[in-house]
Amino acid sequence: MSNAAPAAGRPAAIAVLGPTGSGKSAFAMRLAAQLPVEIVSVDSAQVYRGLDIGTAKPTPEERAVAPHHLIDIIEPEEVYSAGRFCADARQLLPQIRARGRIPLLVGGTMLYYRALFHGLAQLPLADEQLRADIDARAAREGWPALHAELARHDPVAAARIHPHDAQRIQRALEVLSLSGQPLADHWRQQAAPEDFADWRFVILEPTRRDLLHAQLEERLRQMLAQGFVAEVRGLLARGTLKPDSPVLRLVGYRQLARHCLGEVSLPEAVAQALAATRQLAKRQLTWLRSATVLPEGASAQRMDAFDAQAREQLAVALIQYFLPPC
Repeated sequence: MSNAAPAAGRPAAIAVLGPTGSGKSAFAMRLAAQLPVEIVSVDSAQVYRGLDIGTAKPTPEERAVAPHHLIDIIEPEEVYSAGRFCADARQLLPQIRARGRIPLLVGGTMLYYRALFHGLAQLPLADEQLRADIDARAAREGWPALHAELARHDPVAAARIHPHDAQRIQRALEVLSLSGQPLADHWRQQAAPEDFADWRFVILEPTRRDLLHAQLEERLRQMLAQGFVAEVRGLLARGTLKPDSPVLRLVGYRQLARHCLGEVSLPEAVAQALAATRQLAKRQLTWLRSATVLPEGASAQRMDAFDAQAREQLAVALIQYFLPPC
């Protein structure tokens, strides 16, 4: 790996975005083999210690190639947020640059990217009584019904939230009730904290859904062979997690936890986990195609995630751009 510092005037960072299973980590490691990068994980699941298999964390060998940040930083009982991610990332970026290295952001948590690139709105504080009332309504009517209500009053937010995403539906309705403003209005009032004009953005976008689905199915099969079920059993054995704990709502973990608790068979849990993973990829692609994730005015180099030749050409172009021949 080259130890040379980035050339003067070159972009300040690289961000690699894409849906789950699109090969973001592999592309990042290709860059890390020749560029002096430090990888910043943009993944709301990899922050948790002990969640290794189901989150597809980088291996020890991959971490030895380049420093990795924002991985294994909190316990499963803790809560991590977009606000905390922004604070951590903003602290890391100048530190990495000061070491003469290039920040390489990699991950698929689109909310974190959006918060970093557009800033965070000043939203009302949580109201426990209001949340309890919303939960009670959801118990009677179901979260899809509350999602439909949200769509009537805040269609922009509803378009970004899955009808079964209880946490985000609850928060959007809470903000609407407390402030009288939809989330979209709060988002428009925020300011980006950094100039991203000199960043480079890469979007890995599968053009064939069948190839992505096959990749997701194979990856889940490998996770199960590596001990994914045992990992979930270990989380439940801690005795400190509640059913609504963030780690037990993660895709894959939620479905396998139901199996470990005796609620569904393993084949049923696996089928549900695969369906949920496909839905996650679909939501991520919706974010990426909406032009609301990247900084305003930014352009990205988009390519087919499964076109090996195009991936290599783009990797070589980025490497040459940062480290031009002497």
